[in-house]
Amino acid sequence: MRRSRRLFFLVIVLPFVAACQPAEWPRMGRRGFGGVGLLGPVQPKDELERRILQVAERVPRRMNVPESDGRWLRLLAEATGAKHVVEIGTSTGYSGLWLTLALKRTGGRLTTFEIDPQVAEIARRIFREAGVDDIVTVVVGDAHETISQLKGPIDLVFLDADKEGYVRYLERLLPLVRPGGLIVAHNVGSRFDNPSYVDALLANPELESLVISPQMTVTLKKR
Repeated sequence: MRRSRRLFFLVIVLPFVAACQPAEWPRMGRRGFGGVGLLGPVQPKDELERRILQVAERVPRRMNVPESDGRWLRLLAEATGAKHVVEIGTSTGYSGLWLTLALKRTGGRLTTFEIDPQVAEIARRIFREAGVDDIVTVVVGDAHETISQLKGPIDLVFLDADKEGYVRYLERLLPLVRPGGLIVAHNVGSRFDNPSYVDALLANPELESLVISPQMTVTLKKR
């Protein structure tokens, strides 16, 4: 019950408050992509968090999520107590680092898929530098083929790869996602960004979806 209340607050209440915020209210701290307000920088709890965050600052940027969405990923993974997170689209490991901030606390693991071997090697180096490579598995190859090796239950899926493949990823991974698990998709802030994916979400009565940032949706697999 406590976990459900925390998830309700993160997914329902916070976006509503942000949407209702008067324009004249001052924004605190830095801004994320699209004007999403950040209440200042993350304050590392301990040396582990400080190390991960310092490495994140140095990650070579290659189609990575903005900091604001990285922080959303960390909040969602930690609030739900995620043990098994699957990421489609590793890139250079930036979003993965935010997820590992949560997984180091929950005792979970990240399985992340990257199609480009050279980029995957950069990500592996980044995870080693951050001291989280012990909980991250980087799978190289076309994720449409390599995800066949996955087994459930999966607590959280993060889609950040070829948009035209999102519906296929959803169809393949949804049966492995536990009831109460989440599917988070980047580059999907409205129906216009990826209409086929949004239509697939809306057509499935087992799912409940919300837009939580200008570029990201979160979908709950109902219990």
